[in-house]
Amino acid sequence: MNTDTLTAIRLHAANHNLTLISNTPTVTGYNRRYFGSWWKAFEVPASSTCTGPLLVADINEDEYAGLRALVEMCPHDKTSYARAETLVAHDTTGTITAVSPTPQLAYQHHTTTGHLSIRGTRDEQVALASARIARDALRGLLLADGWTLLHASAAVLDGQTVLTFGSKGEGKTTTALALATRGWQLLANDRIFVRPNPHGTLDVLPWPSAAAIGLGLLDALGWFDTARTRVQGGESLHPTQHPDVTRALLEGRRTPLWERDGRREMKVQVFPDQFASWFGLDLATEGRAATVLFPEIDLAASPAASDQCRSLGEEDFMHGATEDRYPDILGLAPTGSGNDHARYAVAAHLAELPHHSFRLGHDLSANADFLAQHLRS
Repeated sequence: MNTDTLTAIRLHAANHNLTLISNTPTVTGYNRRYFGSWWKAFEVPASSTCTGPLLVADINEDEYAGLRALVEMCPHDKTSYARAETLVAHDTTGTITAVSPTPQLAYQHHTTTGHLSIRGTRDEQVALASARIARDALRGLLLADGWTLLHASAAVLDGQTVLTFGSKGEGKTTTALALATRGWQLLANDRIFVRPNPHGTLDVLPWPSAAAIGLGLLDALGWFDTARTRVQGGESLHPTQHPDVTRALLEGRRTPLWERDGRREMKVQVFPDQFASWFGLDLATEGRAATVLFPEIDLAASPAASDQCRSLGEEDFMHGATEDRYPDILGLAPTGSGNDHARYAVAAHLAELPHHSFRLGHDLSANADFLAQHLRS
């Protein structure tokens, strides 16, 4: 392999690393941007010694075609991965090969060595796929090391972290972003890793992801005009964003946009680094759990403490081999969201933290002031 033509980055989370190598800088550049704010991604020489799993993600039509032919001629299963039909085959050596004909992507995991590879025909598709696989590979290492994945947002002030729980639409993202506009650091908007430490507290790590923010919330945060100006100037939001959302943003339409069945809002997809470069927020790479919040949104109310009785439940833990649109096709995280012992330990620690329930209204500035004042008191 001629390393002179390759680019490489290393991702770092807790005490784990993953090295990503590609024959195109588009792939490594995308991953450095996507992970750098939260998982400390940095450039390394392509010839450097790997200290963790190695992921090679290349643009190579011939190798993609060869892997597709291999899977199609062997016994294989069919599943849906990243909203695409995907064929998955296992061989006797412990190698898992998966192929998505549309888009043209092939994945391999040599389970005996931990070596991972992706082959595709288009830069952007390989970049997106490599970020998914890199994140799942590091997730598997963290879970095996005793971390647990929670369905929560997080904001940090002086190392102390507020964890916000709730189902979709109950205010997890709203709470974290409101605090971030009042001097807190944003650590995560939808899910986090936690692990008990020897000091009797819970360490918190981010789960890097694009943030989905509705047009109405974007406007209420005072970010709509900034995002519109940036997009009009040729900058892009995350490529998974629906074209209708981009069109609405460019046309200045601030009302919520819904899918045709009316059940799911289509949202602006913000890169992690855009929180800082576009909206001036500070991002955190770690914290210690200090407070648990359970918000509820009542647009007719003013922000106030709530008497709702809510405790942590199974739905607050990410679990199962399949999450969202990304089943674990390569066997990278066999423990789902953490082993049972770790989950019980986390639940016990969380139960000892102060718990607060809040009702938040339509005025985001008032919500932010209320939350900041209450949590500092």
